[in-house]
Amino acid sequence: MIVSIIITLIVSLIVIALFVSAIQQHREKQEIARRKELTKQKAIIEETEEALINNSNIPLSEQILSVLKRRVYEALKVMFENSPSSKALKDRLSEAKENLSNASNGNNSEALSLPNNDKQLISLIQSIKKLRAILRSEHSKGRVDSQLFVLEDKKLEKFQLRINIESQIKRGLSARDANMVGSARQYFEKVQATLNAISYSDEYVLTKRQEVEQYLEDISVELRVSNANALKKKTEQEQDDLDILFAPKKKW
Repeated sequence: MIVSIIITLIVSLIVIALFVSAIQQHREKQEIARRKELTKQKAIIEETEEALINNSNIPLSEQILSVLKRRVYEALKVMFENSPSSKALKDRLSEAKENLSNASNGNNSEALSLPNNDKQLISLIQSIKKLRAILRSEHSKGRVDSQLFVLEDKKLEKFQLRINIESQIKRGLSARDANMVGSARQYFEKVQATLNAISYSDEYVLTKRQEVEQYLEDISVELRVSNANALKKKTEQEQDDLDILFAPKKKW
């Protein structure tokens, strides 16, 4: 009898230990998943706030600013759901909710001021690429209307195009000023190829096509003049050599 009771107790203890272990493992998995989710949402917030800061360099419409604010709010909402006891998250969520109701000072202009520094230029391109990625992500989640997505993504695509074209033209002009005509022509031909590959046409594209064609025509004229002068100089030099060769020899 005693042996049976002992065996029962041992089995019960083993079952309890396994049950407690299973609960502990489950809680650990939940905690790991919670931390991963917090890290993910924190990264979303940081990426979005960086895009909002870059509004001074990239003209963003009121609608896109609202999309970015909404993205921050949704991420904070998920974080607070995973950490409901956090006062800091509660305060930030309230602040983000208030920002959603405030009017955004958007900029619908398509004018883009390019920095002179190459490092800043690269940073600007990366910012535009991140904005387009954010728009795609929010559109896939149903938070951005398809018509708005197409309109704003096209606008950002044009910004990327302008950065590419303007930077290449700038390099071409610099090479031309340095008398590196061959390099200058390569830059302008690259811009021309980019412009010719565009499926649409607007005032900017037409203007730049004419501008680049004029640059290439000027370079062609310069090269023709340069080659003619070089040929003339070579002919004169050869004639001088012939004159020296067949000139009467002086008697000393």
